[in-house]
Amino acid sequence: MSAESDRRFVHLHCHSHYSLLDGAGSIDKLIGRAKERGMNGLALTDHGNLHGAFEFYRKAKDAEINPIIGYEAYIAPGSRFQKGGGRMRDSAYHLTLLAKNRTGFKNLVKMASSAYLEGFYFKPRIDKDLLEAHSEGIVCLSGCVSGELSRTLMKGGMTSDEELKDSLEIARWFHSVFGDRYFIEIQNNGIEIQRLALEGSLRVAEKLSLPLVATSDAHYADREDAEAQDIMLCINTGKFRTDSTRMRMDGNEYFVRTPDEMYEAFPDHADAVARSQEIADTVDIDLEIGNRYFPSGMGE
Repeated sequence: MSAESDRRFVHLHCHSHYSLLDGAGSIDKLIGRAKERGMNGLALTDHGNLHGAFEFYRKAKDAEINPIIGYEAYIAPGSRFQKGGGRMRDSAYHLTLLAKNRTGFKNLVKMASSAYLEGFYFKPRIDKDLLEAHSEGIVCLSGCVSGELSRTLMKGGMTSDEELKDSLEIARWFHSVFGDRYFIEIQNNGIEIQRLALEGSLRVAEKLSLPLVATSDAHYADREDAEAQDIMLCINTGKFRTDSTRMRMDGNEYFVRTPDEMYEAFPDHADAVARSQEIADTVDIDLEIGNRYFPSGMGE
């Protein structure tokens, strides 16, 4: 892009305090930072739930920010009904889902409900059967380094077509379900595992002619909030901050970065950063808040 003013970006992967003991940003603060930093839209993609959806929708509308209601889903490796054995990390992959419209929002609600009622095992999980049944109106991003695509890339290697075989099969499946609403998600918060995942993701995207989109995986509003978020993770996992083996998010780059900061993080992939704005511009969610609907025959 020729001018800095044209460097548009929208956060499509963002966690609030409704990502319980993981996200450290209030909805008010996240929306405020997006507005202050020159963005006209914002997605809310809390882990495994839509608890903040209506609060986010109302407050974003009031702030003249386009609300993109999303959900970082936990995807069972097989059927959501299969439970038992294994570790929590092996029980689900991450996947970023965004509603484009009211139909998409309803489908997110259906899947999030099924995740708790049918798929709960360590986490509220959906599966690929639900994705196939409820894909209408939803944009799908391939997910963070805990997504199925990234984990498979790390496990299987990335230097030959044979090593990429399983990763390509995964991307083809999601593309078959979501079509032009499927994007390969890339991230750069300054950690090595993301750099490796990016290399593999680029190969998959090139081989299958799939579009890339850059996200920041924001877990707090400002860089200075990283310490508070780290303390919350310790509470979540029952660990001390001094424990060198505990789960942690390295660095302090998981905040609502400015568009310029995102372009600087992806100097060779400005198109993937700009694509976030293109995706955001396709989202138009109109929820009839305040209306009451009764079953046929009631109130007569």
